[in-house]
Amino acid sequence: MKDFIKNLNRTQKIILLIGLFIAMLLVFLVLYKVYYDDEPNYNTNEEIIDAENSEQQQSKLGILISNGKVVVHVTGEVNTPGVVTLNSGARIWDAIKAAGGETDNADLSNINLAYVIEDGVQIRIPNIKETTDTKNTDAKEIITTGAGSNVIYEEATKDKANTKPEKININTADAAKLQTLPGIGAEMAKKIIEHRKNNGKFKTIEEFKNVPGIGESKFNALKDLIKIQ
Repeated sequence: MKDFIKNLNRTQKIILLIGLFIAMLLVFLVLYKVYYDDEPNYNTNEEIIDAENSEQQQSKLGILISNGKVVVHVTGEVNTPGVVTLNSGARIWDAIKAAGGETDNADLSNINLAYVIEDGVQIRIPNIKETTDTKNTDAKEIITTGAGSNVIYEEATKDKANTKPEKININTADAAKLQTLPGIGAEMAKKIIEHRKNNGKFKTIEEFKNVPGIGESKFNALKDLIKIQ
């Protein structure tokens, strides 16, 4: 082989080197193609794994966003009925406040305002006339789940006929005390106190009807719950 190469002139040697280089390049390309075509596509697998991880992260993020919150629908005798979002562990009273507070016609006397509400329920605040017409009802069904089944918020089952609530002295009660009366909200309590300041104490409970907004029907619903001293 050495003698063969020695006998070649300069041009022939250059041609030989070029041929060897081309041959080596072809061998390299063939080996590269065979090796990488047969090898699994690890990049694709990694992309799939990354996509799955991304979906899991998005799912966890959604849980984190919704965690600690409940969404409820408040209807009936509230100032701004609608869907409200509350912190987990919120009470019925929180839902009422989030819906603008109760109206002057609301009856909260049979609602357990401290009841912890669950996500996705509907809370209906009843009207005074509605509850007055059902005096012997032990509990008010004011919560409706998505399927339409009723959840009773007021868990007390005592007979109203045997229960004598403490009467409110309308001559001395402050705004907070007055608002414990059914259908008396913050605005109505303010009117009662202003009426006392401008006209003096009530001499009879019938004079309670002189307060703007206290009509005959509301007075009839309240007369057994109030007193004067």
